[in-house]
Amino acid sequence: MLVQQSGVDEMPYTDPRQERPEHEIVMSKRETLSITGVRHVESFDNEEFLLETVQGYLSIKGKQLQMVNLDVERGHVSLKGRIDDLLYIDEPGPQETKGLFSKLFR
Repeated sequence: MLVQQSGVDEMPYTDPRQERPEHEIVMSKRETLSITGVRHVESFDNEEFLLETVQGYLSIKGKQLQMVNLDVERGHVSLKGRIDDLLYIDEPGPQETKGLFSKLFR
């Protein structure tokens, strides 16, 4: 949509903070997982991945987990292995941060 002012076509201003990138999770047979909207990979090992997504933190637990693809520019991560658990974690308040991460990584 173009906005016309003084005879000149202009694109309307959109606040980038209001635009939210797509976030999607596609799982196949609990063996492969494709995730978009990933901002940062916080930590990972063969039993747990912790990702910061545009919808909050996402914890993925399983067995023999491996990162197949990481595309930082597009915010895409692909995993394979035995997927047992997907859990979104809302951003904690300042006092809850230490407790939350210590519970995740016991």
